[in-house]
Amino acid sequence: MSHLMDEIASQPECWAKAIDLAASAGPALPAPGERVAVIGCGSSLNVARGYATLREAAGQGETDAFPASEMPAGRRYDHMVFVSRTGTTTEVLDALRHVPEGVRTTAIAADPGSPLVREAGAVVLLDFAGECSVVSSRFITSALVLLRAHLGADLHALPGAAAGELGRPLPPGLADRTEFTFLGRGWAAAVADEAALKLREASRTWAESYPALEYRHGPVSVSDSGTAVWALGEVPPSLLADARRTGATVIVSAADPLLGLTGAQRLAVELAERKGVDPDQPRALSRSVILT
Repeated sequence: MSHLMDEIASQPECWAKAIDLAASAGPALPAPGERVAVIGCGSSLNVARGYATLREAAGQGETDAFPASEMPAGRRYDHMVFVSRTGTTTEVLDALRHVPEGVRTTAIAADPGSPLVREAGAVVLLDFAGECSVVSSRFITSALVLLRAHLGADLHALPGAAAGELGRPLPPGLADRTEFTFLGRGWAAAVADEAALKLREASRTWAESYPALEYRHGPVSVSDSGTAVWALGEVPPSLLADARRTGATVIVSAADPLLGLTGAQRLAVELAERKGVDPDQPRALSRSVILT
């Protein structure tokens, strides 16, 4: 079994620890009313985007999310949060080192000895969610669970629900599809992006993602009988009907979007195994982008 599959299976335990950690991590995370920027790359950027949407929806303050390489110069924030599994990503460290004086900084990372952890003003350490696979799974979902719990969501039933979801087989014939489109609304749009990224990284599979209602504005035209359209969270039934009319297989995950993401993660591993691809060591990728 791959490291990635082991790490996917361990998510219920990691989520329970993240929920417990949220209470003690409170002082390190943004307080209500602060103007916040959240920074990440790749999967960590999906965490940043999901959290930004959730925090604004909770009425806790203006929250922006940026790729580390695209942080606008001169924009003022009270607090900047940097998400990085390894804490060694060059763009993230560069962004941290250019934070204006007087701005609070927090690192969310898994490696206690990393430069990001050493240099940030505060740290939320998810060392229990560290990973051996190049492809990230449990760190990303645990970070989202932590941040949601800190915003006040009651997630105590979520680890048990995840254990049940991980014990269920994927829909029959799903891995026979050749194209995958993930849809989500609100913060689940970032979860859809993460689901598509897992398929691309781990299995070299054609996958895309959209805010759900954007699917009608062009992307629906490429769906056909070889496509699976996977809705994470609640999506209007009329939109799903439009997808079915293309001949696509439609998968509905109306429960918590993170439960649907665990299914996409497992699908990525199954597709990789069918192709003879190592899901732990994707072509041209490494655990961290470190530029010279």
